[in-house]
Amino acid sequence: MTIERIFGLDFSGAADAGRRLWLAEGSHDADGFRLDRCLPGSDLPGSAARRDACLTAVVEFIAGQRHAVIGCDFPFGLPAVLMRTKTWRDFALGFDARYADPAALRDDCMRRANGRELKRSGDRTARVPFSAYNIRLYRQTFHGIRDLLAPLVRRDAARILPMQTAWAGRPWLVETCPASTLKQAGLYLSYKGAGKERRAARRRIVAGLVRQGLLRPLRPALRALAVADEGGDALDAIIAAAATARAWRRGDFDSRPADGPTTLEGQIYY
Repeated sequence: MTIERIFGLDFSGAADAGRRLWLAEGSHDADGFRLDRCLPGSDLPGSAARRDACLTAVVEFIAGQRHAVIGCDFPFGLPAVLMRTKTWRDFALGFDARYADPAALRDDCMRRANGRELKRSGDRTARVPFSAYNIRLYRQTFHGIRDLLAPLVRRDAARILPMQTAWAGRPWLVETCPASTLKQAGLYLSYKGAGKERRAARRRIVAGLVRQGLLRPLRPALRALAVADEGGDALDAIIAAAATARAWRRGDFDSRPADGPTTLEGQIYY
């Protein structure tokens, strides 16, 4: 199946998600992944800084793609023992009825896990930093599943891999983790924040991704953007896109895995 555009989505569940969510877009050819643009969620048509407006705009933007794969930096599921459903689709569509808000999600998971932060099988393989309901991540998990994945699934406007079979003419969404990509590349540095050292770390990461073939050399404006953004959100979106492009090149999306943990919990492509 033809893929023409590759995206990386650095997700945010914050109240001002439009300022924190970033989208990187490019294409892949024989010379590697070429980044064409990187923008905050508030710049999408119909978007704003407010989370509800931004996520609605992201859903519409993704639904409008036809031959694209989008690597998203948030958990697509929970550990199987906490999901209380036989299929991922039922989990996603029943998510809002099960959890009223992010706090309800974290409280329920912590209670049922006896106070432990369990990880999915794929989390351990990818060496992700946090459980899907960790205090630093549970809001992203909640809003990512409820406000992005579920609306797309309900409208049959996208296919969520590997839990669903890839279809031609629908955008594919896959889970990524920039931290996992950087660990694999030997580029796991402290790069978020102000100051010369963090800025230099972002510059090193960009150079390392280019050197290792995950990225084609960036245009000066895009390179400056990735280095200047102190939150690291623009860079995370670029890393997510580059990892998604590499997974596409390897053929990781060509077939749906046999029934097992990944078809319920999700899989991280890094």
